[in-house]
Amino acid sequence: MIRFLLTFSAIIMMATGALAAGQTIGYQVDGADYEGYFISPSPKAPLVLLVHDWDGLTDYEIKRAGMLADMGYAVFAADLFGKGVRPKEVKDKRQHTGELYKDREKMRRLLQGAMATAKGLKADAQNAVAMGYCFGGAAVLEYARSGADLKGFATFHGGLSTPEGQDYSAAKGALLIMHGTADTAITMEDFAKLAAELEHQGVPHEMITYSGAPHAFTVFGTERYREDADMKSWDRFSDFLAETLK
Repeated sequence: MIRFLLTFSAIIMMATGALAAGQTIGYQVDGADYEGYFISPSPKAPLVLLVHDWDGLTDYEIKRAGMLADMGYAVFAADLFGKGVRPKEVKDKRQHTGELYKDREKMRRLLQGAMATAKGLKADAQNAVAMGYCFGGAAVLEYARSGADLKGFATFHGGLSTPEGQDYSAAKGALLIMHGTADTAITMEDFAKLAAELEHQGVPHEMITYSGAPHAFTVFGTERYREDADMKSWDRFSDFLAETLK
């Protein structure tokens, strides 16, 4: 069950200089509290559902949301861990992501709950794309396999494997997969396996790898960050949005 809370937090102006203002949004899924983030330049703006990395919804996702708002898109950054749950230690990150990897039905309910929340906000939720980073990328592909009725799904260095017993037969919309060729956590063998699977099942897709880019190549200020791959993947994602959200 999904229940919306009646109050929003105070408006937060984006540090990136976004023309719109953002809000933290409280909502519930299955009786548990979650806290997402919403920013929109216009009530008629197409919607991007943004799914966070394994450290939860942080300033990184808020910055990316602001960048998208500056481009004319509404963004709802989902929370898949729970209000106030923003793990900092690797063991805690593994715990929270591991719980959802083991319970795919819960992962789907959380994504559905986030999207239901977004539909109640000022955006064109009928004209929507989902995107995610790392763990969020794996979650976005889970959402695609669930048959979510969105126009597109995009991942940045996300998990690519399909759980046993699942496939893309119910998938709707186009997939854009952006991956680092030097990623040792999610290998090129994983990349090729997904490509073959999507082709076999007739799912519209585009898959790109970036030379020298390791896992998490888009995360600003880290040793894994690769500016060239980040800029190229962001440019392609920008074009994907323009092509898909017409």
